[in-house]
This record gives sequence, C-alpha cells and structure tokens, in this order.
Amino acid sequence: MALRGQYGIKRQHLLQAGDPDGVAAWMRRYLEAQRVRGLTEAELDRQTLSLSLFLDWCELRSIASPREVTRPVLERYQRHLFYYRKPDGSPLSGATQTARLQTLRGWFRWLVRGNHLASNPAADIELPRLPQRVLPAVLGGDEIEQVLAQPDTTTAVGLRDRTILEVLYSTAIRRAECARLALYDVDFGRGVVTVRQGKGRKDRVVPIGARALAWIETYLREARPGLMADADERTLFLSTKGGALVVDALSALVRRYIEAAELGKSGSCHLFRHTAATLMLEHGADVRYVQEMLGHAHLSTTQIYTHVSIAKLKAIHDATHPAAKLARRGDAAGEGSDADGGG
Repeated sequence: MALRGQYGIKRQHLLQAGDPDGVAAWMRRYLEAQRVRGLTEAELDRQTLSLSLFLDWCELRSIASPREVTRPVLERYQRHLFYYRKPDGSPLSGATQTARLQTLRGWFRWLVRGNHLASNPAADIELPRLPQRVLPAVLGGDEIEQVLAQPDTTTAVGLRDRTILEVLYSTAIRRAECARLALYDVDFGRGVVTVRQGKGRKDRVVPIGARALAWIETYLREARPGLMADADERTLFLSTKGGALVVDALSALVRRYIEAAELGKSGSCHLFRHTAATLMLEHGADVRYVQEMLGHAHLSTTQIYTHVSIAKLKAIHDATHPAAKLARRGDAAGEGSDADGGG
C-alpha cells in the first residue's frame, strides 16, 4: 500500500513485516479494507496518519497488541492529545483531536465486527466538545461583483479565470469539484452541472445560472482552444500548459482576485461557496434545497450558514422590533414632563 498525500506521511513501519497479531499488522489490514471499501486517497492518508501516531504512542509504552488497548489506555491517549504541543508551542485543535479519536473508533469497531476483538474499548469514549463553527465574513452582492470584474477578459487566461469565478459563484461547488469538471458535465440545455465524485465520492447535479453559462460558452469559443495542448483533453478549465488545473493553483488565482478587489476581506474558493449559500438563504431559499446544492450529508452542516449574516438579522430587527428605533428627543422628554408637571 502506497502512503502519499498532503500530510507527507513517512511512517513506513506500518508497512514493515512484524508480529502478524501486532498493532501495526491489524492497522495495515484495516487500511486495506478501507481502500477496498472505496475511501479516497486523501481520507486514507488522514486515517493512516492518525493510526501511525497512535502506533508510535503504543510502541513507547510497549503495547504490542490491540487486545492490550483498554478504555483506560485510550483515556490516557486522549489526555496525551490534549496536552500535546506542536513544535511552535500551539496545542492540537479540538477538531484534530476528534479526528484522531474517531479514526481509532473506526479501527476498533472494524476489529470487533470481524471478531478480532471481543469488545470495543473506544465505544464509549467521549470526544472533545467543539466550539460552534464560525464561518468567515461573506461577500455582499456588490462586493462579489467587484471580485468578478477583476480578471482581464481580453486575455485567454483572464477569460478563463472570469469563467471560473462565475461558475464558483453560481454553483457553490468546491474547488476540487470545479477543477475536475469535464466538458460533458455542463448541460446547457437543462442549465445544470454534474459534479462527479464529490465529497464522499458522491455524484450530484446542481443548477447553474444563465450568466455563468454564457461565460462558459465564451470561454469555450475564445479561450480554451488557445490553452489546449491535447485535442483529447476533456477537462473544462485548462492550465497554461494545457492540462487540468491543480486545486492549489485554483485557490491561488481566486485569492489573488479577492485581494485585488481591495474589499478588506480574505479568502479563496470557499469564500465563494459561503457567499453563494448565504445570499441564497437571505433571498428566501429553503435550507434543505441549499443543503442539496452544497452536497452536505447532514442538514446541520448547512444550518451553519443561517447564522452567518448578522447584517440581515440586524435589518429584520430594525424593521420589526418595536424598540429598535431611537425615540425623538421631544417624545422622550415629553413623557418625563407630563409625569413631573401633573398637578
């Protein structure tokens, strides 16, 4: 099994021969089962990292077999995660601690289901309480238009970039989903885009607006042929070398245009996603439809966006709350005068 990915995993002892009933051996079997099950390479990398860190911890304490891991042992490991400090002195975030423990939960659950362990020591372990996620400030309608206007559409690259921004804004798809779009994924007749192998390896169909479709048509006609190096390339958005854009390059170009707009706000592709979701909800979209569009597995994830726009809440408060407006000075003084001067 090849270990790769953004985390730069180097813990090759997971691959080395050893005790067939040892911790490392059962971790290898679990990861292979996860691969067969269809997990993405990125998720496999994350799980491998979490398991290998636990393996390191176990080896330092001479814990050789999964059968030696009890709930008190896992509680000790949980404390280790809480008190651990990175090289810069900062602690692990609650989300990171939770991810490490959830991976162990999954591993032990797999061991029990396969009758390799009699009971799951991680079954009842309490995960860290995470603070409510706060999304970054989104762009307003006028602000998003300023960002969209930044690319120089007289050039092939600028026209491509404007089209990318329009697609991100119109569809609220993720950056990796945008980078993977193929020519045949855009249905001009129905006004939809097919997102293939999105998060969780799920396909979905999302609407796309007429304006974004018009930009795609212009890009296909005036820019893409000049970027294309291979006539058989099916990827929609091409790099200057003629291949598919990598996600980091996509993030960099979006971030550059947001900074160029000088709005005092930072972000990249996800800022477009946040903005699209928030503006749709503000204009009356049902949160369940926004959930479907964003590809969220759980409604609670989408409901985060209902808390984003304090400006909208403030406007509603000003328009509907009886005490929202400051009383005129004369009115306020008049009440006191009547009370003092009566009789």
